[in-house]
Amino acid sequence: MAEQSLFLPAVRSPQAWRLALLALAALACATAFMTLGANGQWSFVIPFRGGKLLAMLLVAYAVAVSSVLFQTITHNRILTPAIMGFDALYLLIQAVVVFGFGQAAASNSHPVAAFLLEVCAMTAFACLLFRWLFSDAVRSLHLMMLVGIIFGLLFRSLSNFVVRLIDPNEFLVLQDRMFASFNTVRVGLLPIALAAVCAASLLIWRMRRRYDVLALGREISVNLGVDYRRTLMLTLAAIAVLVSVSTALVGPVTFFGLLVSNLAYHAMGSDRHRYTVPAATLLSVIFLVGGQTLLERLLGLNTTVSVVIEFVGGVMFLVLILRRGRR
Repeated sequence: MAEQSLFLPAVRSPQAWRLALLALAALACATAFMTLGANGQWSFVIPFRGGKLLAMLLVAYAVAVSSVLFQTITHNRILTPAIMGFDALYLLIQAVVVFGFGQAAASNSHPVAAFLLEVCAMTAFACLLFRWLFSDAVRSLHLMMLVGIIFGLLFRSLSNFVVRLIDPNEFLVLQDRMFASFNTVRVGLLPIALAAVCAASLLIWRMRRRYDVLALGREISVNLGVDYRRTLMLTLAAIAVLVSVSTALVGPVTFFGLLVSNLAYHAMGSDRHRYTVPAATLLSVIFLVGGQTLLERLLGLNTTVSVVIEFVGGVMFLVLILRRGRR
């Protein structure tokens, strides 16, 4: 019998049925988003809503995959890529652009160039940091997390300092970029974002059979023949691309990855990546697309889905911390 693929679970397993239910729920959310309240011409509705839906699917996939894999290589379910300061670096870039070039330049700058600048800056920062830190064994992983926290605090302090220097009118432009928004997605950036996500996904797919082994620890992985350092570096590079693309596309979502990854572990009752990665992705789609549909059709956009997700994710973070403290 041929060996099963990592991200394609066995059809008869209970996890497969749970994934099927999650897939149906995600499909229902996507259908509701595209059809509810669509009273105009479909020639306008499909491109308009389809662009927003594709952006949410990209962000859901990027956040879910990067969070699960980051927790695998760090052996900690509380940590997410946001611990490395990606969100803080994004805010710092936005603040520097508004302060250095003014409101007009920040608003009218070429969106593709700005998107590429943000993605390249965040990815380069992550890769340089990883290359500098990963010179030796497990201790470097703990050092990476500590340095990531310090850099996050540094970037937030610098962005707060720059915010105090800019004009109050220009601060309004910056404030819109400090929170994730799915209402004003720049559709023209989606082909570039899709290409970057596909490239990172291809790299992850080629290493998919190693992740269950990596979850066992460094010593066991090396004894089983896995090139631990190379796999770790390539995975971190792919994670950096996924997080950078999602952050530059819609803005920072700090606790979203923590929320969907831990819910995926509980829903699947397994740590195997063939179950947890698809489950986290489907849960991300349900939360993003379903939440955006509810906010647009029932609540009249009185709030944003990112604020609700950050609140729920923050509560889950506190719960996980308290549970670990009791143990």
